[in-house]
Amino acid sequence: MEIIRKYFTGLDDTQWGRLEMLRPLYEEWNSKINVISRKDIENLYPNHVLHSLAIAKLIQFEPGSRIMDLGTGGGFPGIPLAILFPDVTFDLVDSIGKKIKVVNAVCEALQLKNAHGIQCRVEEMPGNYDFVVSRAVTDLPTCYQWVRKKISRSSRNTLANGILYLKGGDLQKELDALPVKAYYEYPLSCWFSEEFFREKKLIHIPVR
Repeated sequence: MEIIRKYFTGLDDTQWGRLEMLRPLYEEWNSKINVISRKDIENLYPNHVLHSLAIAKLIQFEPGSRIMDLGTGGGFPGIPLAILFPDVTFDLVDSIGKKIKVVNAVCEALQLKNAHGIQCRVEEMPGNYDFVVSRAVTDLPTCYQWVRKKISRSSRNTLANGILYLKGGDLQKELDALPVKAYYEYPLSCWFSEEFFREKKLIHIPVR
């Protein structure tokens, strides 16, 4: 938790309490359903929670925004973001039922009313969203094709509606293959000093 306090201030007691609950909840669920690498559970806060919250360094979602977490897995980045933005709706989507079971159990334990796990393929999701967030579920061109029709054309945030994608390594080939040429690349090392973030990036792809 100290690593979260290092980079985020001004959270209320409810938010801190929910963040603190993540460790025991994921340890308990991970012993039943492996949603986080068993070696990586020790690094839950830097590698999963703080990594997810990098999106909050770029944008403060306006109240009433609708966000889809594509391929949420165990609930990242959606659950940490939902804790930070209680007036924003998060639909946490994954095609694997056991992962959604964990997501909804964690949300229920946290009494997190603004986040909901949905077992579904993205193509089957109804409605539109201000942003689709994700952590390295697929390559960027594939992600863009999956979600481009799910992005609302009506914007309420200072950042243009679109995709916010967390991924590491050399992404230039994927970026060059995008059917749109407007994208923005943010190294997470600009915000976080730990070695884990040295080659991690946040990609913003506006969808118009």
